[in-house]
Amino acid sequence: MEKELVLGIDIGGTYTKLGLVTREGKILATGKFPTEAKNTFDTFTIQLKREIGSLQATLKSEQHILAIGVGAPNANGYSGNMEHAVNFRWGDEVPLVATIKKILDLPISLANDANASAVGELEFGLGKGMKHFVVLTLGTGLGSGIISNGELLIGQNGMAGELGHVNVVPNGRQCNCGLKGCLETYVSVTGMRRTIFENIADMNADSELRSISFDDMTGEIISEAAIKGDLIALKAFEETAEFLGTQMADTAAHLDPEAFILLGGLSKAGDILLNPVKASMKRNLFHAYKGKVKVFMADKPGSHSILGAAALGWRLL
Repeated sequence: MEKELVLGIDIGGTYTKLGLVTREGKILATGKFPTEAKNTFDTFTIQLKREIGSLQATLKSEQHILAIGVGAPNANGYSGNMEHAVNFRWGDEVPLVATIKKILDLPISLANDANASAVGELEFGLGKGMKHFVVLTLGTGLGSGIISNGELLIGQNGMAGELGHVNVVPNGRQCNCGLKGCLETYVSVTGMRRTIFENIADMNADSELRSISFDDMTGEIISEAAIKGDLIALKAFEETAEFLGTQMADTAAHLDPEAFILLGGLSKAGDILLNPVKASMKRNLFHAYKGKVKVFMADKPGSHSILGAAALGWRLL
């Protein structure tokens, strides 16, 4: 029996996922609940306490939680706060570490959710054995985590790697961050929804997506439609892949990575997304990097966020 465990908590824009994880990356128990990012932080805290209690109830007498790892949007490991998270209505400075310590008083490591995923891939996933790679999380927004020389790139203020907010279309789509034309507004589940609704208006093709509301359209629904050959979904993936691949080529010029690893709801489309992304990156890549930068999809799309958060916790021990 694995006696020593870490609690991994991934706070996403749609769902919060929790898991008890061994040092080898085995998930023994999980929990999940709607984040309700547009509700109050107090409402979230009550539900988080309940879910943590449920996981604690699964522990055997010999098992112990040693630490907690938390991944969240715009989380700052230096301050312990979630700061100016554009898709949340919890306030500008949300005291995540202090709040979770009141629920369970253990050592806590906090990082941006995409940074947590990058550490998870480094410790348990596709990044194991690599020293230089970039993780891109294609969820409600677009997150990114950078591993350089085997270490997480954090930056002066704990906010390095915000590739979702680089400008790709001057004066383009309005982003929740206040800027216009951010990559996230084109490459994310939210961005895909916007692209699909534009395609619905511009194309005559039959599509099951026409009967789905904006708020109900998930990354999984879009991916499944594309896999079935839905022309509007396929067109949206083609356009999304062009934006993403171009920006990956630009990022390669900055970082010279060995690989990009794609995670999140949109990654479930598999080759429908992967192949055009690779083609777009290749077309836009500086010749010195051609043939040297790999692109992977996560092999554990359902658990990578929990493993990433847990990896942060294990690094404390």
